[in-house]
Amino acid sequence: MLTGLDIAGDTPLHRASARLKLILLFLAAVALFLVHSPWALAAAAIIAVGLYASTGIAPGEAVRRVRFVLFTVLLVAVANYIFHSLDDALAVLFRLGALVLLAAAVTATTTISAFMDEITRLLRPLERFGFVRAADVSLAVGLVLRFVPEILARYGDIREAHRARGLRVRPLGVLVPLIILTLKDADTIAMAIDARAFRRQ
Repeated sequence: MLTGLDIAGDTPLHRASARLKLILLFLAAVALFLVHSPWALAAAAIIAVGLYASTGIAPGEAVRRVRFVLFTVLLVAVANYIFHSLDDALAVLFRLGALVLLAAAVTATTTISAFMDEITRLLRPLERFGFVRAADVSLAVGLVLRFVPEILARYGDIREAHRARGLRVRPLGVLVPLIILTLKDADTIAMAIDARAFRRQ
């Protein structure tokens, strides 16, 4: 099984605390949505590319992690060009692209346990009022982050299995077994969590 989305390293981003990175990411997101100039947003996107590259991630892996989301951003930008203007399309492209790359840089330099600890601390005040159970929410987020690369790898395996058998790769033919296998894994994990009484601690 894959280890997760974070990569080992000793860059400034790796050494920064998870809390600081999450706060800065939030502030960057607010700033990006307050700026409307395509040129300023293009500069922000270039900075985001530099930060993402500075994590030490291999170029191929870096592209693989964000290509689907960036493709979706490109589609949104095209829609803005069709229904609005070129400036709006460029602003959307650079704004969302920068945000995706900044989030990818934070994810690549922060361990899942650090994310879980910060989420637990953030939600603890709400737990006192009975709104949520902080440990349960942080565990759910940690599991999602942990198994995203596993699901992506499984998707690739199913697709390659189709090609090896000479079958045409169709979205439905890949997604159905992927969903079934993912649900089976979720069932197994849920039983393991209950067996260890994690949610009753």
